[in-house]
Amino acid sequence: MTPLLSVRNLTKHFPIRRGVLQRAVGQLRAVDGVSFDIARGETLALVGESGSGKTTTGRAILRLVEPTSGSVHVNGTDFGALRGEALRRMRRHLQIIFQDPYGSLNPRLTVGEAIREGLLVHQLAKGAAANERVAAVLQEVGLQPDMAMRYPHEFSGGQRQRIGIARALAVEPDFIVCDEPVSALDVSVQAQVINLLRDLQRARGLAYLFIAHDLAVVSHMADRVAVMYLGRVVELAPRRPIFATPLHPYTRALLSAVPVPIPGAVRRRILLAGEPPSPANPPSGCVFHPRCSHPHKNAICSQVAPPLEEMAPGHLVACHHASLPSSPAS
Repeated sequence: MTPLLSVRNLTKHFPIRRGVLQRAVGQLRAVDGVSFDIARGETLALVGESGSGKTTTGRAILRLVEPTSGSVHVNGTDFGALRGEALRRMRRHLQIIFQDPYGSLNPRLTVGEAIREGLLVHQLAKGAAANERVAAVLQEVGLQPDMAMRYPHEFSGGQRQRIGIARALAVEPDFIVCDEPVSALDVSVQAQVINLLRDLQRARGLAYLFIAHDLAVVSHMADRVAVMYLGRVVELAPRRPIFATPLHPYTRALLSAVPVPIPGAVRRRILLAGEPPSPANPPSGCVFHPRCSHPHKNAICSQVAPPLEEMAPGHLVACHHASLPSSPAS
């Protein structure tokens, strides 16, 4: 079965320019060979530290920044090869919800104008039909239709994020990049927005790329989880296996920081040495090896980049020394 979205060896390198003539003296490897599939109706969470390349991956998929290389196929169509009218027609099927509900809305446009804009660009509705569609999508995200006449500054952060969701939904997309959609919201509002996204997914059959750094949120939202480090996916697995038996040392370190929702329970923290290396000068071999504390770490880690290999059904990991935990003796 053809996946809704298929990403293969996606890279995005930004030139580093210096001097009066702004000559390129190097490259910042923001995304460095990322591959994954997303099925219709599925949520793939993309997690990692700040600077790991999560947001750039999402923007490169949508061509908000043009990838340096690699391919993105949507329902079998090469999205990167589309130009002109064909590209415009495909764009309505791929939308994004931005992290900042305050900066993502034009303060000079009413809510109705902001949502109607997509309908006009994609020639989906105009006039009274567009107004009806705006009212319907506002109700779908839990807002009143008469709010279409108001401006963004009149709303709270949670309401603004609902408006951002409504704007993405208005053009009837199949796939939405959710770029940390709840990280700027109060904890009391986060659950409401997450539940809204899940309800919309069930009702519309949407696929999400859910970018986040809060693993507690990911545990409620994701079907599968991809862990990124320094522009690369180091582990990819269904949600339950990756939370129960993480195989990559970096994933284990991330999960050790998640609070345990049991009074008095304590999880042993795994503290990583040093800071993440610069993507302008990534380490040779495994990009994680300078901070890795794996007991079997050896010279191959600094010399050869490990491939992303399947260790169990659907559970892929990029580590020379990854192994499944031994089964208890019967």
